[in-house]
Amino acid sequence: MVAQNVVFGILAVVMVIAAFRLVTTQNVVRAALFLAIVLAGAAGIYILLAAEFLAWVQVLVYIGAVVVLLLFGVMLTRAPIGRDADLDNEQRLLGALVALFLFGSLGAVLLDAFGDQKVGTFGIRRTAEVSDSIFGDFVIPFELASILLLSALVGAVALARRD
Repeated sequence: MVAQNVVFGILAVVMVIAAFRLVTTQNVVRAALFLAIVLAGAAGIYILLAAEFLAWVQVLVYIGAVVVLLLFGVMLTRAPIGRDADLDNEQRLLGALVALFLFGSLGAVLLDAFGDQKVGTFGIRRTAEVSDSIFGDFVIPFELASILLLSALVGAVALARRD
């Protein structure tokens, strides 16, 4: 077995466990930390795919900005941090059935669409080409995303402010 397959398997198992804990925990701060673990696993998979630029973007933007923004939003709005019994209900079986149905549907669609095709390395681009694409053709959506994140932070501070 190739070492990359072993590392991928380890990352996949860690990501699945962290994602399961993310949606089952009743503590908001722990959920944000489990989200950081899942996003770090995605960055690890990007490294395995030889897309180092995307891995660092994943770390900087998602882990460094979104998770920190989520934690600041929780802390600034004084949201309940501990366990909350009102967050749970008795529809777990229905949720599990819907999840299994969606998993089967997605698997069937992907098998029908791609079949026996192999994943190639034809999509790997140089970092310079990716940065030219982001900051050249897509500079306006990039700036709009930064304005959105800034307005969310200002909104969290405005909500947390005492009148």
